[in-house]
Amino acid sequence: MPHHLLLVEDDDQIAAPLIRTLEREDYAVERVAAGLPAIERVEAGGIDLVLLDLGLPDIDGLEVCRRLRAAQFAGGIMILTARGGELDRVVGLDVGADDYIAKPFPLAEMLARVRALLRRSTVAPAAAPAAAPVDAVPARADVVRIDAPARRVWVGDHELALTAKEFDVIALLGSEPGAAITRERLMDEVWDENWFGSTKTLDATIGRLRQKIEDSGARSRVETVRGVGFRLEIDPPDA
Repeated sequence: MPHHLLLVEDDDQIAAPLIRTLEREDYAVERVAAGLPAIERVEAGGIDLVLLDLGLPDIDGLEVCRRLRAAQFAGGIMILTARGGELDRVVGLDVGADDYIAKPFPLAEMLARVRALLRRSTVAPAAAPAAAPVDAVPARADVVRIDAPARRVWVGDHELALTAKEFDVIALLGSEPGAAITRERLMDEVWDENWFGSTKTLDATIGRLRQKIEDSGARSRVETVRGVGFRLEIDPPDA
């Protein structure tokens, strides 16, 4: 079954060649020309990746991105925009975008980024509600537990709603709890060694992950190891 992409672009002259290029790669492509219809389409399900313009006629693309992540959309979001400033890139990543490419861009580069995101961000089939996983560690209401095969993360009996990349980051950190994982390793294994974008996407993902862990009331923390990377403290000692 082909990956299903949603192109959110109001300019017909830009949208038409993008759709042709993507369809030649055997992607199923839908297109909407405004932000609110994009949100409605994604919430209906079945979208693996959103290609999102920022300059939309109804609401700003950054607000679309923010609402999709607030609605727990776990697929990839790539921003396509004529805004090339550093501030816009950082804000886009902060609100949940996985990648950001400024117009005009080579189609080959755009396709490479799409392939990289789909490898990491394809939406898994929705799972029915279930009890927290049973493992050798007794369930505690204040520590993070990672069920890697099921791609689920729990704090006590509460499941954290994570995007694909947020899960990949915490799973890698949790594979060696307490150990420092370098930024380079995180980028290579989560975004792959051919990643084109800024490493600020890692910082934005870490920021969202930290907030979700903190909001859950967990003692567990993602700590910065200055000059190296990050580590996951599952059950840190009392300060």
